[in-house]
Amino acid sequence: MSFLGIEGRTYLVTGVANKKSVAWHVAQTLEAEGAKVVYSVRSATRKDSLAKQLAGKPVLVCDVEDEAQIPVLAAAAAPHGPFDGLLHSIAWANFSQGVKPFHESPRADFLQACAISCFSLVELARAFKPHFRRDASVVAIGISSQVTVENYGYMAPIKAALDSSVRLLAKSFSADTEVRFNTVNAGPLKTSASAGIPGYLEHYLFAEKLTFRKRALETREVADAAVYLLSPRSSGVNGQGLVVNAGLDWNYFDREVVHAATRPTAPGAATRP
Repeated sequence: MSFLGIEGRTYLVTGVANKKSVAWHVAQTLEAEGAKVVYSVRSATRKDSLAKQLAGKPVLVCDVEDEAQIPVLAAAAAPHGPFDGLLHSIAWANFSQGVKPFHESPRADFLQACAISCFSLVELARAFKPHFRRDASVVAIGISSQVTVENYGYMAPIKAALDSSVRLLAKSFSADTEVRFNTVNAGPLKTSASAGIPGYLEHYLFAEKLTFRKRALETREVADAAVYLLSPRSSGVNGQGLVVNAGLDWNYFDREVVHAATRPTAPGAATRP
């Protein structure tokens, strides 16, 4: 018997790209605990790339940028339901032009990223509402702090919109269901998605120095928090953002980091250009 109470339950997991994905780790834990997972991936090409790992499991294709595909996904998934939960682990931004000052963000890029990374949660929730159990749980993957990170650009306000949307969804669904909506707000992770952010590696290493434990956050740790929120063990948690970042947002004035940033360069020492 699963302590989490998810044995025999059914979940939709979106956003699996490879074995580094948060969504992959969530799905693996759900299945290990006795749940059934229905996978939704972005394209037929992605489905083919995961064929070996997901052999024998239900894998559906939905590119959430195309709003017409979302109700089609819900209809295709319906025979596997009803669903006890849904994981939204989808984010995308067009950084093909490199990092721009925020005030130069292209409108088209901003709106595209918002549709994919934020509003798709609203559309998925709406499409799956008839297929959710009354007490289902929806979890989205967000970020752990709304700091002004230059290389993250317009994704920071979009993730803030995701947080706000979760609270509004929790409120609107409460009119006739007990479906819960929460986010797991993660610190920097080593995933294929993050690798596409210009200059991400330096920020990842800096964030590691700010954690209390001086060790980077693991993708599994974020996934475990998401599984908890998907489970009935978190039945009293709704409209919340659970921060999972090993404490980095409370450790800005770590002595080691402050010393490294402020100590004078030794005479004759090489300096970075």
